[in-house]
Amino acid sequence: MKFEQQSLKQIAELLDVSYVGDENHVITGINEIHRVEFGDIVFVDHPKYYEKALNSNATTILIDKEVECPAGKALLISEAPFDDFNKITRHFRPNKFLKERIGEGTSIDESAVLYPNVVVGHNCIIGKNVIIHAGAVIGDYSILEDNVIIGPNSVIGHYAFYYKKKDFGYDRMYTCGGVHLRKDVEIGALCTIDAGVTAMTTIGKGTKIDNQVHIGHDTIIGEHCLFAANVGLAGCVIVQDRVTLWGQVGCASDVVLGEGVTVLAQSGISKSLDAGKTYFGSPCGEVKVKFREMAAMRKLPEILERL
Repeated sequence: MKFEQQSLKQIAELLDVSYVGDENHVITGINEIHRVEFGDIVFVDHPKYYEKALNSNATTILIDKEVECPAGKALLISEAPFDDFNKITRHFRPNKFLKERIGEGTSIDESAVLYPNVVVGHNCIIGKNVIIHAGAVIGDYSILEDNVIIGPNSVIGHYAFYYKKKDFGYDRMYTCGGVHLRKDVEIGALCTIDAGVTAMTTIGKGTKIDNQVHIGHDTIIGEHCLFAANVGLAGCVIVQDRVTLWGQVGCASDVVLGEGVTVLAQSGISKSLDAGKTYFGSPCGEVKVKFREMAAMRKLPEILERL
């Protein structure tokens, strides 16, 4: 999420925390670790992830301990970085409840078709020839480019599924991102696409998604992909162009599916997959190897009888 330029001192005063660095150090946004850019704040509250945060593209690190600060960067020293991260996002993008069917600041092209009972949140952009079927909900800060089709009762831009465990239970990371569906994307019925935590969950041009598919927060899907029913992708997955996922494929977070990958039905993806190959199984592997393994398993009872 980007906001009007702030100084390190201004953000430190907002949070009532100390800082390391030039008080005029420039801050232009805030993002979680998977989507940080130059000018952003990122938070870290565990030594295991210090190095990743300090060496990320973020130029300001909200951290729970004073450490050596990399050149050109700054630190905000906080007792509760997660909470202060939420404080920043809520300050610059406060929650605004929806009281009408169409939110404030939303632009809908006159050629778009919205069926009955469609709800569109605040600050959305709905392009030319978009069709949104009955009962669909389009969350705040969503962008639907030209010719996008949304199936009945689908939800585009619900809260990111991102929590921190605390003594009282689970505390949600405040969602201030959105969803960006590029031209010619089609979303089936009863699908759910979570908003990015602080950035945009993105689906590339021409991708087609079947019914009852779930896409997690901050996932980026390339162009001309094809997902069959009941596919589920966790957050922060990168899917490159022309990937095909058949029915009930599940994918863990923070992996990359290479260009042209095909994953057969009911497979489970736990790690990144190389481009141009076909995979099967749970955990999935190259299909020829998996089929040989299955053939060998069928022979196992016969082999045991011979022993």
